[in-house]
Amino acid sequence: MSHLLFPILSILSDGKFHSGEAMAKHFKVSRVAIWHAIAEAENLGVEVFSVRGKGYRLTQSLDLIDEEKIKQAIGEMANWFHLTVLDVVDSTNNYLKKAAAAGHPHASCVVTHIQTHGKGRRGRQWQSALGENLTFSFLWRFTKGASALSGLSLAVGIALIRSLKKLHIHQALLKWPNDILIYDDGAYKKLAGILIELQGDMDGQSAAIIGIGINLNLSKKQTAKIDQPASSINQFTDEPIDPNTILATIIRDLSEVMAAFEESGFAPLKDEWSSYDAFQDKVINIILGDGNIMQGRSKGVNDAGSLEVVTDDGVKVYASGEVTIRKAE
Repeated sequence: MSHLLFPILSILSDGKFHSGEAMAKHFKVSRVAIWHAIAEAENLGVEVFSVRGKGYRLTQSLDLIDEEKIKQAIGEMANWFHLTVLDVVDSTNNYLKKAAAAGHPHASCVVTHIQTHGKGRRGRQWQSALGENLTFSFLWRFTKGASALSGLSLAVGIALIRSLKKLHIHQALLKWPNDILIYDDGAYKKLAGILIELQGDMDGQSAAIIGIGINLNLSKKQTAKIDQPASSINQFTDEPIDPNTILATIIRDLSEVMAAFEESGFAPLKDEWSSYDAFQDKVINIILGDGNIMQGRSKGVNDAGSLEVVTDDGVKVYASGEVTIRKAE
């Protein structure tokens, strides 16, 4: 990747035209080098306008991720976290998994401008583009084993809801086990997703890599790539969409919820999660791992974070990751 790519994007982030000649002089390189960096940006999905006589500009102004701005927004707790800002990475979860296995410290967060192969649940790809999504992963080391972490993804969902409320997004709801939805134009649309990968022993110490993707400002082009109804934060607030403030808010709330979860598990958080359950008491389709579909009425979650569903064969209990649910038509 060209070392000029993100310095150029930083200049273009104001949404105004900047000539290739002026940028070449600024960086003391040739105009061809500028052109190659712009082409590389376009290959990564960044939309750049080029007009003869005016130069280049982005389709809209852009707030880039800035480590110092994030730390300032976190406040006095900033030094407690270990923050890494990347320009491009295949997957923040993959990056942090390798780092965690090599001993990376507790409470580490890796955030990237562009994620090329983001992962979703059940093998799906998480679509992301510069300025349109916030994609990051958070490492939390537990003294308990993986067997004691039932309901972890639901706890993370609570942290995201708390953060969204602080950002004046009050309509967000939770879908078991790891999606944040918003009801818009007669349909539930995905606003954010969670993917958790665990390392360590079932009964000894363990580590959770918590991957989170949030739609900030989806373009029509990006929305068309997503295989389910989706929406973004900018549709529900008049406040500026600053990824640095958003990430700082989530880091604070996530660390607070993780500390509570580590001490007492999911049970004390159950009522809060249930208050945001999009499908409680609704008829849902349960898509089983073998592709078969069962229908039932959701009773919500139990103290372990498992989903309870009333079916013709009685109450069925599903652990996180066993099924995918959709609201019945």
